[in-house]
Amino acid sequence: MALPLEDYALVGDTQAAALVGRDGSIDWLCVPRFDSPACFAALLGTREHGRWLLAPADGAPATTRRYAGDSLVLETDFETEDGAVRVTDFMPPRQTAPDLVRIVEGLRGRVPMRMELVVRFDYGSIVPWARRLQEAVSYVGGPDALALETRVETHGENLTTVAEFTVAEGERVPFVLAWHPSHEPPPRSIDAEQALLETLTWWEEWAARCTYEGEWRDAVLRSLTVLKALTYAPTGGIVAAPTTSIPEAIGGVRNWDYRYCWLRDATFTLYALLSSGYTNEARAWRDWLVRAVAGDPAELQIMYGLGGERRLREHELDWLPGYEGSRPVRIGNAASAQLQTDVYGEVMDALHNARRAEIEPSDTAWALQRVLLEELEREWTLPDEGIWEVRGPRRHFTHSKVMAWVGFDRAVKAVERFGRDGDAERWKRLRAEIHQEVCREGYDAGRGAFVQSYGSPILDASLLMIPLVGFLPAEDPRVRGTIEAIERELTVDGLVLRYPESEESADIDGLPPGEGTFLLCSFWLADCLHLLGRDDDARALFEQLVSLRNDVGLLAEEYDTRAGRLVGNFPQAFSHIGLVNTAHNLSGARGPADERCAEEEDYAGGRSS
Repeated sequence: MALPLEDYALVGDTQAAALVGRDGSIDWLCVPRFDSPACFAALLGTREHGRWLLAPADGAPATTRRYAGDSLVLETDFETEDGAVRVTDFMPPRQTAPDLVRIVEGLRGRVPMRMELVVRFDYGSIVPWARRLQEAVSYVGGPDALALETRVETHGENLTTVAEFTVAEGERVPFVLAWHPSHEPPPRSIDAEQALLETLTWWEEWAARCTYEGEWRDAVLRSLTVLKALTYAPTGGIVAAPTTSIPEAIGGVRNWDYRYCWLRDATFTLYALLSSGYTNEARAWRDWLVRAVAGDPAELQIMYGLGGERRLREHELDWLPGYEGSRPVRIGNAASAQLQTDVYGEVMDALHNARRAEIEPSDTAWALQRVLLEELEREWTLPDEGIWEVRGPRRHFTHSKVMAWVGFDRAVKAVERFGRDGDAERWKRLRAEIHQEVCREGYDAGRGAFVQSYGSPILDASLLMIPLVGFLPAEDPRVRGTIEAIERELTVDGLVLRYPESEESADIDGLPPGEGTFLLCSFWLADCLHLLGRDDDARALFEQLVSLRNDVGLLAEEYDTRAGRLVGNFPQAFSHIGLVNTAHNLSGARGPADERCAEEEDYAGGRSS
């Protein structure tokens, strides 16, 4: 059985990633890309579905671990009765093919070690052909091949490559696992020690560019490192998470593939990167966004593949039992074909903020935006599946309408503030029409709060975005009432649920109820409390959220307050983006929420009913 999520750490090379367990087992690895079929899939099954164990042979009573400095180089120290040993895990920034490097270092005494390498291509379904090639062991299956290089003697046991060796104080024993296409020869071997030095330098130089100097610098920088690690370097796309099918409730069916790039993430990601000094990454993300959505605006998707791929067919892997028995295991994501009107607003807002940050203007981007606005004008009146990608009937979700307002609002600003050509007067009329409709249809006067969809009494945490995008100010009685209602009715131990766990919500969602509190929504609540001037409450909630990170600073999508554990795909970009942006908001300087609200103060509609 896989470990609790808290016991995993991330290593990656900004094209692929692996999860390393506290027990020394790498239980998840997809190469050569984040969305490639896994060659280690024990995370979603058993050791027989692929893993790489490297740990003391007789176990370790005490284990500690950390990332080396500000890098993504993981150091795990095992204390045993025979002495102490350290395993260093990392993936060097890629030159050609991906490498996964492990170095065993003796710290004290003489420690017997055991290595077990179980390679299973295609999510654990293919047992490879293993053979010895000079100084390497080769594994070939279908289109994939791996080559293991080590000076330690290995042998086969039950379709597993095993090594047993002893490491003494001061000794260092390297292992290098390299992927290559099976029709090509193995790549040229790398020097593990040199690769370690180069990887440490690469990450430290990248971290040194961070401009955030607030009191949560360590947490912010670690979150930014996660976002960098989840960036697909060749295109600039950022995946939502490196995993698939980690359940939102243990044993449940809310198991989705998050190894893709969501347009919705664009605005939040750009804020996090730009406010922290990472203009190059923000520019690359902007450019990926423009390329991905290019084409017929009627065919706009809410998510794309790493290079902008559009066909993300969802299917199930019935041979995998799932994380802690949570089935089905899904590959691909059917939500890519949904209508989610809010993404138009998110795309417009993302490109608006790129202009505000003075990322060089793009005529292509503006031409694309104008076409998208034409499609938004046709679609904003339609019901949709909304931000939470419901699998029930379409509805007029209030958040979707608010983000449609954002789309036209940012278009007006492109003309009036940045000199772009366009029919600003028409967009102003549409902006006002949407604003009036949302305030009329999306607000429940009896509840004193905005509601999830028109005519529904249900609250929804996405409504916290109303002040964060400048639709209405936080101090507006309707917004204040919404924030307070969410705080009162949608929080569990202070953390925010997306919507109530009820039969009515299940009918809307199209899925059985049951999930953890949603961490990004909890960060949004902290932002809203800050805008209301409740900084003590905002800081207390933020500190609570920071405390949920595991020992190496990673967050999943959700947190199960009953079980006291992280749930959902891991690590989750959305959660780390929320941490970065809220830290900026609470650090004294003007943060993303403050800037948005200040910018929208000139919009009279934002003060009207």
